[in-house]
Amino acid sequence: MPLALSQGLEFFMFTKFCATVSKLCLVLAVIGLIAVILCVQWQVIGRYVLNDTPTWAEALAMLIVLFVTAFGLAVGVRDAGHIGLESLVVLLPEKWQHRIEILIHALVAVFGFLMVQGGWLWASAKWAEKKPMLPVPDGIDYVPVIIAGALILLFSIEHIVALVQGKVVEPVWE
Repeated sequence: MPLALSQGLEFFMFTKFCATVSKLCLVLAVIGLIAVILCVQWQVIGRYVLNDTPTWAEALAMLIVLFVTAFGLAVGVRDAGHIGLESLVVLLPEKWQHRIEILIHALVAVFGFLMVQGGWLWASAKWAEKKPMLPVPDGIDYVPVIIAGALILLFSIEHIVALVQGKVVEPVWE
């Protein structure tokens, strides 16, 4: 198999994997949003109908929001839905535009790595403590940071590989 064809196939498999992970993140985010709505509804029903406020509902809803945000953030990075300052980059020569785009994705990848590292440190430091309203470790609040960081790193690498090969990462929602 020629080298160019082999690299194209490898990129196709990698981007297919990333697209599948991104779709899974979207599905989990939607399920999470539905779960937040159900938690809040149950809290309202418990407070005003049953006159017995479930103390766990708000804490669970806030924890789920952290996971929904992590998944949404990662998908936003993959689908280039994050905020960018393209107005300055387009003023540069085309050769420099390409280099700056690679640099931007490399910096986003470094940020993702730092999220994983920092999230891991905080999660492991707080894992022995318990949340007051939920029977889970307090360190679970930092697991979404780890997940988002790992996905951001993965999706940034995908963008860098695509830019080097002259390809485009297609958003999953199109």
